[in-house]
Amino acid sequence: MSRPPSIEKRISSGGVIFRPHGHGDDPGQGTAVALVAVRGSRSWCLPKGMIDKGEDAPAAALREVREETGLTGEIISRIGQISYWYFLRQEQRKVNKTVHFFLLKYLEGSTDDHDHEVDEARWFAIDDALGRLSYNSERDILRKARGMIEAHLRSKEP
Repeated sequence: MSRPPSIEKRISSGGVIFRPHGHGDDPGQGTAVALVAVRGSRSWCLPKGMIDKGEDAPAAALREVREETGLTGEIISRIGQISYWYFLRQEQRKVNKTVHFFLLKYLEGSTDDHDHEVDEARWFAIDDALGRLSYNSERDILRKARGMIEAHLRSKEP
């Protein structure tokens, strides 16, 4: 008789980093956000990763965005969190993962400087990013972020 799978909790942090569209290598209009491609470029997602020991969620979001996209940003606000389950077949373990997301304003960097954990990092217009994201829960986070970005930019208008 096989034993039931064990359950593990994992907590990660990530971000939606944005900049005015038409900046640098991006000739479009509006606002752009950075996404990362993983799993042989078959899945596009928001940059995120595990919170290291002694690190808080905002610091992890800044680090993970920098590592996975090559971009540095500053946190504007907390967006929210998502939770989901997945199964590690080889380890016979169910994992309940929670990811905290933060809104980051782009400061500097290039998507060419992403780390080895992602296949590609790229800027997208927000509407294009919504169509490109592979997971509904991350689309929900990006929709919420879009409203927050619009409010942030309106508050900066003269």
